[in-house]
Amino acid sequence: MKTIASQRKIVVSADGAGLISQAGGLLLLETLRVTGLGRELSAQLERWRPARALHDPGKVITDLALTLALGGDCLADIAMLRTQPELFGPVASDPTVSRLIDRLAADPVRALKAIRAARSTARERTWALAGTPAPGADGELIPIDIDATIVIAHSDKQQAAPTWKKTFGFHPMTVFADHGEPRRVSWRPG
Repeated sequence: MKTIASQRKIVVSADGAGLISQAGGLLLLETLRVTGLGRELSAQLERWRPARALHDPGKVITDLALTLALGGDCLADIAMLRTQPELFGPVASDPTVSRLIDRLAADPVRALKAIRAARSTARERTWALAGTPAPGADGELIPIDIDATIVIAHSDKQQAAPTWKKTFGFHPMTVFADHGEPRRVSWRPG
């Protein structure tokens, strides 16, 4: 099997040598590569890269997304990627990640616009690659699912509140295209 991050061969054996503990991340890395999302994020977030910085802001953001997808729930959980450089490549340190988040948060309108532009370009590429089997390619409407979901939080920070199901957290409204693509999440308290 070849890794997408480093293009080096990973040998997996029954005795545990070369074992990949986060193998699901390989599919996500391949998705980043094929859709071009990683490249687009790198290009769009270049303005937030300090002179002489070693880590590309686009790679840091994709590493954070991978961390979330693999079960992480805080910035420090990016350490799980650091344990497998043969799969994920070089991963920024916790202070480097925090500094990037601070830089992006200092200019949230432009940062979100850049991230959305990267996602939009990658989405267009994905639909082009899918061709005629892509949802909506036949001219038919794509149904959307508007629903609410409960996100449990154990803290009252950032407007978490009791929910109608007697839990505590957030109750965002979500919109998904019928084929599962998330289109919108509107956060609201309670």
